[in-house]
Amino acid sequence: MKLYFEIDKEYDWQCTKKFTDISKKEFDLMYSNLQEPLEWSVVEFQKNWDLINDQFSEYIGKTMGTWQNDLYICVLSVIHHGISNWGKSNKIVRGWWENPYKSRKVTAHELTIPHYFYLYRKYYSDRNLTDGQIWALAEIAAFALTSKTNEVKNFWPWDIEYDINHNYPILLIYKMN
Repeated sequence: MKLYFEIDKEYDWQCTKKFTDISKKEFDLMYSNLQEPLEWSVVEFQKNWDLINDQFSEYIGKTMGTWQNDLYICVLSVIHHGISNWGKSNKIVRGWWENPYKSRKVTAHELTIPHYFYLYRKYYSDRNLTDGQIWALAEIAAFALTSKTNEVKNFWPWDIEYDINHNYPILLIYKMN
């Protein structure tokens, strides 16, 4: 599996319409003002992801199963921090303003979610879970696979707070028990 970063204004706009109330005019103004930083970010995100792409791809393939696609695209967004998809596309979204080096973990998390959807639909679709239920399981799997194994910690050794500083406060309750 290879991940490539790109600017895709139309895809970003489709995501923006779906999740925000920002007007097209405001969105277009952001793109015109941020063109140079977006272009810089594409290069820097790609350079930093390439440092782990093959190892991460192999780790997830070995741990979860063969990737659905050989190529995934990460669209750098002027609006969104991170958006995955539910296995129906090879695209994910990340915020252009993130630190390209430190952002690898969230990028990996966003990549793991559609992979989980793909594997569920391929092997367990007879279980009749809703997309929302699959998504909840995918989030748990992505969290665990990008933060809990010794192998994956080598991809982002600076991330020593993730057990307590994340978007899953319910896990803190379970950890304390």
